[in-house]
Amino acid sequence: MRKPSQNQNSDDQQPIHLQGLKYFAKLRPLLAQLHDDATARDTAGNRTLHFDQYCMLVLLYVLNPGISSLRALSQASELTKVQAKLGNAKASLGSLSESARLFDPERLKAIIGQLAEQVQAGKLDSKTAKFAQGLIAVDGSVVNALPSIMAASLLKQTTGSAVVHWRLHTHFEVASFTPQAITVTPDGGGENDERAVLARSLDADKIYAMDRGYAKFKLLNAIDQRGSSYLCRLRDNAAYDVLEDRPLTDGDRAAGVLSDQTVLLGKTSKLEDRPDHLVRLVCVKCTPHKNRTGGKVKGSKAPSSDGVLRIATNMPFAPAEIIAILYSYRWTVEIFFRFYKQLMGGAHLLSRSKNGIELQVYCAMIACLLMSLWVGGKPSKRTFEMIGYYFTGLANEEELLAHLAKIRQQAAASAEEKS
Repeated sequence: MRKPSQNQNSDDQQPIHLQGLKYFAKLRPLLAQLHDDATARDTAGNRTLHFDQYCMLVLLYVLNPGISSLRALSQASELTKVQAKLGNAKASLGSLSESARLFDPERLKAIIGQLAEQVQAGKLDSKTAKFAQGLIAVDGSVVNALPSIMAASLLKQTTGSAVVHWRLHTHFEVASFTPQAITVTPDGGGENDERAVLARSLDADKIYAMDRGYAKFKLLNAIDQRGSSYLCRLRDNAAYDVLEDRPLTDGDRAAGVLSDQTVLLGKTSKLEDRPDHLVRLVCVKCTPHKNRTGGKVKGSKAPSSDGVLRIATNMPFAPAEIIAILYSYRWTVEIFFRFYKQLMGGAHLLSRSKNGIELQVYCAMIACLLMSLWVGGKPSKRTFEMIGYYFTGLANEEELLAHLAKIRQQAAASAEEKS
């Protein structure tokens, strides 16, 4: 069952019967530290929905396809089984709405870090393993929110659209197949530009795989100065001078590598805006596509491609075929966005505010980490569906455990084969 879109009416929800809530038990001690957050003003001591309880309910929404709206979540909180397992009392629609504005999403980052430490990194292809430590696929995805009626009316008059766009700037760790960080900003330029957001969140000893929207020389310099590496696709019309042609091996050619060169970028840019380090350009054959209308490809936001993937990098020693393979892993963050929006309710926002959206996104990150821990490897669409069947009572515990055991066996066999 898919979650309805934002415009779908969910008022006529049927009673929801849930099972499998014992899987939340391991999370409760981690969330307990949040219990008294934002309670200082509750001098009467009558608050019934605390931060940890709110997070448990949002996690229930993320992992359960039978819960499709804030109203349905309020209804689920009335169930005796939910209250017993999650430690919640009934949560009214008003309490849930207030919580989205009240609680601090930054507090969830420490919990995400604790869970991330428990997730074991998978084994990549043996050729790439020693080069791929710290490989992070970077991208952003837009989610839409419908504001209040008054705000929507004003937006319609001033911008022509009543929809508020938010961008999820995501760092996705390829080896563990889990999101490591997500920053929520309004979808716009300036300090919210995807390159500016990445520049503010760089870590050392990482390899950032980025699409051409991040191709800005100041950003590449910042990554290099931070002690990290990058793999960044350049636009088809990128201008450069070739300083050196590097020889190709049979393995490079088999991987589709067309050329491997040391290049000079930014000749037309100001001196202070040019790359301040050695840049290598690896060109790889890819599938060309042409826009018939001169705009963007139908059904895609990507511009036309001439059939050559131009990958700029500051990694001088990795073989060209490894550069090509590592960059191909950038697609994992796109898979995550699809997984998050289509299966985890990410296309439907429980809150209109930035604070509430961050709470939902961080709870979704926790859910991803929990699934990785349950599965012992990379979760799949089938696994998420099986968990949903279990929560809604279509599958029993034995069937879920059998599915998880099968996934673990497949992951172990795949890791052994790669090694």
